[in-house]
Amino acid sequence: MSAPAGIPGDPPGGRRAAAVWGIGVAVYFVAVIFRTSLGVAGLDAADRFDVNASALSTFSILQLLVYAGMQIPVGLMVDRFGTKKVLAFGALLFTVGQLGFALSPSYGTALAARALLGCGDAMTFISVLRLGSRWFPARRGPLIGQVAALFGMAGNLVSTMLIARLLHDLGWVTTFAGSSVAGAVVVVLVLLFLKDHPEGHEPAASGRHAGAAFVRKQIALSWREPGTRLGMWVHFTTQFPAMVFMLLWGMPFLVEAQGLTRETAGSLLTLVVLVSMVVGLVYGQIIARHHSARVPLALGTVAATALVWAATVIHPGDQAPMWLLITLCVVLGACGPASMIGFDFARPANPPQRQGTASGIVNMGGFTASMTTLFMVGVLLDASGGNYRIAFSCVFVLEALGVAQILRLRGRAVRLERERLVASRVETVHVPA
Repeated sequence: MSAPAGIPGDPPGGRRAAAVWGIGVAVYFVAVIFRTSLGVAGLDAADRFDVNASALSTFSILQLLVYAGMQIPVGLMVDRFGTKKVLAFGALLFTVGQLGFALSPSYGTALAARALLGCGDAMTFISVLRLGSRWFPARRGPLIGQVAALFGMAGNLVSTMLIARLLHDLGWVTTFAGSSVAGAVVVVLVLLFLKDHPEGHEPAASGRHAGAAFVRKQIALSWREPGTRLGMWVHFTTQFPAMVFMLLWGMPFLVEAQGLTRETAGSLLTLVVLVSMVVGLVYGQIIARHHSARVPLALGTVAATALVWAATVIHPGDQAPMWLLITLCVVLGACGPASMIGFDFARPANPPQRQGTASGIVNMGGFTASMTTLFMVGVLLDASGGNYRIAFSCVFVLEALGVAQILRLRGRAVRLERERLVASRVETVHVPA
């Protein structure tokens, strides 16, 4: 008999799937607004809490440390408890964290608030990926992932355009406390309307109530897959330059080192986000049609980023020309979409009951690199008296490490994926009518 049109057990998708998944995406959208709001408030935070570059970078480092450290536990939680519970709890945490950041009277309490925000933020993206895999056919996976990331970029856009303006017009407390209302709204939406999966597509019950043995097995089996490790290193290598630029150091670099006004710098940060939204859709369509393009797209993005970053850092004179800064921001806009390719390696390498854990391992890669770079830039800025050329050079070290690992793992991961695809097609053809 001929193979069926879809993979056996594939969810149907459709309007209801889009509506439910849209609630999860709304949570992620708000989480990204809260996560990146510090990127446009870095100078304000330094003045408000009277801290230097290293202490300022600690805000983002701590937030990302919590985020990265939570990825595998969150993946296990999603696999075990389902998306709705994890998303609701995460949204509650990042809402309280944003409100606490608004009202913090000191540097220490502000740090605690950002840590809480990072904990809640960590629960969002993996949950949204899992939600998409439960509600849409597997063939839609690459595009669904890129569209989810696109809405995250839209949240970043809100930060660069709206939060920056509100900070100037309304002040610190009103801006951050007012934005926390959006978090309360998505908590209510999740509790009232979100469902883990459509009827008839319940996940396998085995292992859902296991303890430490379940945790060890999930992590070990996910990590054993070359596709999971390759996905982690792709995410590690592609994401962090744009994350570091957008999350904290882009605005100070453009204003202090390049002599731009805050308005012009904000426009360049907005350009990064807009390019990310366009490139995300393009990458998603390409990968959905041509899986073999994944590694070339990832490595091409890394090469372009390294080239333009180097041109900006070593450009003679105190300031780079505007055309080069624009080019840098355009290239950085491709980093986020390229990092999503990592999930497209881990997804086919793991069965549905391990998708959350595998996604957590992948997602940990980029945020670990971002956290490391944020710290190194802050330390190098203080040590060099504010020399961004020296501080930004640390990017090349992590890119070299990541590229070496991608080249080491790509052959075996792609080969195993092809073997499994052939085996699944043979099995599908022989499914009885």
